[in-house]
Amino acid sequence: MNAATSDSESSLSIAGENGNDIPLECREDTKNTEVMCLGSVNEVKSRAVVKYSTAPPPTTYALLQEKTDLKLPPANWLRESTELGPVGTTILGSSSKSKPFSSFGMAYDFIDSIGNDVDVVSDSENIKKLLKIPYSKSHVSMAVHRVGRTLLLDELDIQELFMRSSQTGDWNWLKEFYQRLVDQKWQRKKKSKEQWYQRAILSKFLYYSINGNGAAEPVPAATGESTQREDEGPERDEMGPSWPAPLESSTSVSEDTSASKQESVPLENTFALGHVSSTPKEQNLTTVFNEGENSQGLKNDFVRNILWTFEDIHMLVGTNMPIFGGGRYPAVSLRLRDNNKPINVLTGIDYWLDNLMCNVPELVMCFHVNGIVQKYEMIKTEDIPDLDNSTFSTKVVKDIAQNILSFLKSNCTKEGHTYWLFKASGSDIVKLYDLTTLCEDTTEEKYQNPFTLPVAVLLYKVASNMMMKKGQNKKHYGTIRTLLLNCVKLLDQERHPQIVASANFMLSELFQLDEPQKGEDGESLPSGNSEDSYSEEEEEEEELSEDSDENGSYSTSKDPSDDSKAVAIIKSVGELSVPEKYKSTHQIRPNYACPVSHDLEERCRLVLSYVLKGLKAVDGSIKKESELPAADPNTPIPLKYEDITHSAVEKEISLFLDKDEPCQEDSEHPTRSGIIPGSWQYKMKLQLFLKASKAYYVLSDAATNLMKYGRALRYIKIALQCHDAYCSVSTSLHTEVLRFHSMCLSLCGDIQLMLAQNTSNRAAYLEEYNYQTKDDQEILHSLHRESSCQAFNMATELATDPEHQLSVSCKCYEAVHDLVVSGDFKEQSPEQLNQVLKRLGNIRNEVGVFYMNRAATVQTERAVNQAVSTAEQELWKKSFSCFEKGIKDFEAIGDATNTALLLCNIGRLMRICAQAHCAMGSDLKRGEFSPEEALYYNKAIDYYLKAMRSLVKREMHPAVWDSVNWELSTTYFTLATMQQDYAPLSRKAQEQIEREVTEAMMKSLKYCDLHTESARQPLYQYRAATIHHRLASMYHSCFRNQVGDEHLRKQHRGLAELHYNKAVKLFQLLRDAPCELLRTQLEQVAFAEFQMTGQSSNSAKLKTLSGALEIMTETKHAFQLIHKELLEEQRQLSDCTEDCSDPNKTEGGSSAGLNMEEVLKLINVFEPSLSFLLLHLVKLMTTTKKKSGPAEEGAFKIYKQVYSVLLRADKTTPLITRVELILDLLDQLASRTGGRESGGQ
Repeated sequence: MNAATSDSESSLSIAGENGNDIPLECREDTKNTEVMCLGSVNEVKSRAVVKYSTAPPPTTYALLQEKTDLKLPPANWLRESTELGPVGTTILGSSSKSKPFSSFGMAYDFIDSIGNDVDVVSDSENIKKLLKIPYSKSHVSMAVHRVGRTLLLDELDIQELFMRSSQTGDWNWLKEFYQRLVDQKWQRKKKSKEQWYQRAILSKFLYYSINGNGAAEPVPAATGESTQREDEGPERDEMGPSWPAPLESSTSVSEDTSASKQESVPLENTFALGHVSSTPKEQNLTTVFNEGENSQGLKNDFVRNILWTFEDIHMLVGTNMPIFGGGRYPAVSLRLRDNNKPINVLTGIDYWLDNLMCNVPELVMCFHVNGIVQKYEMIKTEDIPDLDNSTFSTKVVKDIAQNILSFLKSNCTKEGHTYWLFKASGSDIVKLYDLTTLCEDTTEEKYQNPFTLPVAVLLYKVASNMMMKKGQNKKHYGTIRTLLLNCVKLLDQERHPQIVASANFMLSELFQLDEPQKGEDGESLPSGNSEDSYSEEEEEEEELSEDSDENGSYSTSKDPSDDSKAVAIIKSVGELSVPEKYKSTHQIRPNYACPVSHDLEERCRLVLSYVLKGLKAVDGSIKKESELPAADPNTPIPLKYEDITHSAVEKEISLFLDKDEPCQEDSEHPTRSGIIPGSWQYKMKLQLFLKASKAYYVLSDAATNLMKYGRALRYIKIALQCHDAYCSVSTSLHTEVLRFHSMCLSLCGDIQLMLAQNTSNRAAYLEEYNYQTKDDQEILHSLHRESSCQAFNMATELATDPEHQLSVSCKCYEAVHDLVVSGDFKEQSPEQLNQVLKRLGNIRNEVGVFYMNRAATVQTERAVNQAVSTAEQELWKKSFSCFEKGIKDFEAIGDATNTALLLCNIGRLMRICAQAHCAMGSDLKRGEFSPEEALYYNKAIDYYLKAMRSLVKREMHPAVWDSVNWELSTTYFTLATMQQDYAPLSRKAQEQIEREVTEAMMKSLKYCDLHTESARQPLYQYRAATIHHRLASMYHSCFRNQVGDEHLRKQHRGLAELHYNKAVKLFQLLRDAPCELLRTQLEQVAFAEFQMTGQSSNSAKLKTLSGALEIMTETKHAFQLIHKELLEEQRQLSDCTEDCSDPNKTEGGSSAGLNMEEVLKLINVFEPSLSFLLLHLVKLMTTTKKKSGPAEEGAFKIYKQVYSVLLRADKTTPLITRVELILDLLDQLASRTGGRESGGQ
């Protein structure tokens, strides 16, 4: 703005409440004052707030003496005056008329208000002309444009336009249309000499009234002419306010250049598109828009811009009306009237509206007769409607304003379209045409419309302003999208590639790719698809057409000769005076977060489509070498320097891009495609490449979550290719770009890891990987203009070897780690460093497990008597190295849980190494337990203990703790069983081996968690029972083989009995170990039988045998479990016989349950053992001298009976029958055993 601009809003106010004058436009703390202007019938509300002013504080007007001759020029006439502003110098010139683009100049300066807060933006003269339509017979011709809820109104001088058409041949289509449908014989009307005389009188009057003090500077020669040049006025006005050349022509049409050269234009108000594009075929837009600064009105050259609220209508108006001080109020307006001509209604409305817009409370009217001052009269603004001969109703004017606004808003619905509001002179019919549609219907191109570029730029600026606001509500994104789509639709990409590219980039920025879009209430937002108009219900349109007559609607006439081309028609201007005759049926579109699909892939595809359009615009603007003319060695190459006055749009684009622009180093070397660093193409391409990379990253991440790993790898490949192209263009990389690059590499590592773990769907993954859309291909083509895009081929190829994929994944994570720890990146992203280290630890664990499993496979495939190969040892080393590195990664971030898991894996690796060193004899049988096995098992135990120490306590991570606990118990158990089963007797004494076995077994038993209820509890119980059984068997063997040392024998006997009892109790808790229980009990019986052989007295033997028989009766639990399993298998066998004839299924069912061979073997041991016990009991009871009681007699009979049955039992009967017989016999024995013992005791 100009230096005289007041940045804060100031109010034009009338006298304060206490009667003190409030200075006009000079106090920033003045509150906005609402003025109630009373008319003859009703009252209307009006408030005016100055948004911008270049005028100084009002000075007191000079009261001219009576008989002053206004025909004589004052000394200061036509000299530049701050009091009068541009009015004094232009009142005789052409620029007093409203300029074709005056509303755009204001819109550019107050971009925040456009689209939302303001209903109308226009010159005050246009507003007055519209509100006087019902009272005036003069013609009305205005261009109307819509941006959001805002309408921009500009005078459309059709005659001036046709004068230009006659000279250049442009706009012929509109001229023909006008002559055919509107005015068949038109001719330009020239101002009469009387009109020029009146304008000269007014000009001199104003200069007299400012008390010229001679300090005024002379105006430039072109405008500072004296009265002698008055007669040239009509000829000068012939070329009036010049219209711009159409966009395909660079011809300058402005003829009023002398004044414009002298006028100082603030940088902020210029609108020069200077170097918007470097396309060879493009015209020099600087010429066109430099003209616009002065002759077309693209700059805001009003003295005041006022936000005027008239009733409920908010208008941004520009006015040049001089305001003076004096009288009863701090502000008055001066008017000059011919005393012989009474004030009419049109003049009264004109004066009243001017004062309302400028909030001037009083009108001072000077009357003259033939230029001789007669008198002054002061009139309050609210009294103007009641003046004689000019009485009008302010309520009616309010109704007219509301009706016209409703009419325009209901019909001017398409953003980017130019509408023409036209009323012929003397006609009562007002018509609205869509010039954009009419232009498209002709053979001429759309850029024939001179409003196209200013409208497109305004749409772009409004959208860009909304995007740049911090904390911008995402609900406005739908509005921004519509603005940008309409902007792009209006522009020709070849002529304006910078705006097109930037608009498409901003469109791509609207879509949130990392979250589904929801409304405030959590519900999904509807997907609007309106691009060029506001959403409007079809039902409302139908109701509108049906009720058009009674609502005074603007229905289209069916007369094809006239009204068929009009969008809408007001049949009679009298209708505008009827309250609420026209109601706006048009609904302003709701502000959606973004009117697109909620499908993530579809949103990404939409983003990529905009990115592609932007890239095409950039690529199309770059000169190709083949298009450049051959250089003449004798001709110096001109250096093109950028104009110091950047265009507003170029600054908008730069500001928007600089938000994420990398820190660039100055470089003079062009890129591969010829882009110069620092140019708009350079900045735009960087942002478009980065946006495309982000979209492909999101697509890849989504595909990964859906386990579409082939598709995910393809997307991340293109994302990394985009980054490669970005690096080729950029001279340095911003931290945020590096951070995003690290995310891409991390995801690539994740995908390669998933591919390595899912080898069964390789064909499907390959098909997904090789598929490409057309957009993908075109984006890749644009990327290849800047780079070969080969930098990340290794990381993104789809290999068939899992080892290679794991290696690639690991290298990706390592590259990310190097990025994160470089420079100050580590301090900026500590959380990202933790994530990278966790990924590194995980992939190294995966690689370690891969090599460990491969080593185990090699081991199983190796011949039994073959030694460990070098390849196998290399696999161990690789696996161990990976595990160690992974542990360091997890320890660096304090991840004790994963550290413990990797230590567990090393323990497992040590066990595999131990198994590989298994000694084999010459007969291919397992040899003694080797020292190498012992070494590796002990190493495994050490690593498991480290894992336990890493976890500290079970509460830290119960599941991992239990896993480590189980593995530690298993390792001790395996070590003990190997030493017990394959005792190294050649190297160690039996006693030492027994001690080591016992120690290992007890440690294994220590880590058997028998009390915690979990899935492993039965396994712990089984292992503990097995340990006790093995220890009991070992002590049983020692007892049998021990000779001489009775104390030691007694100790071994006690330990054997203890462990047998514990084993039996634990096996009895299990439902799926009947064979183990039965075997343990049979060993107990055998142990008792062996003790009996060493006893001499019959009573001792009888007691031992009775104890053994009691153990036999306790085997009933085991036989019941076996019987239950046999019954279940028999039922399955019968079901299978009925349903299928496949015998394999029966065998499968049997093998899955009980081991029949084992059961049969145990029964074959059980029956003889029971017979032996019964036989010896009968003998001892027969030979004993001591007579027993009835209980023993009964037991004796039972023993004989059971023994007899056993002797006669058929060994060939089915197994289930034999088990049932044994259960029956055990029941008989159980009923008598207790009684005999109680009697015997």
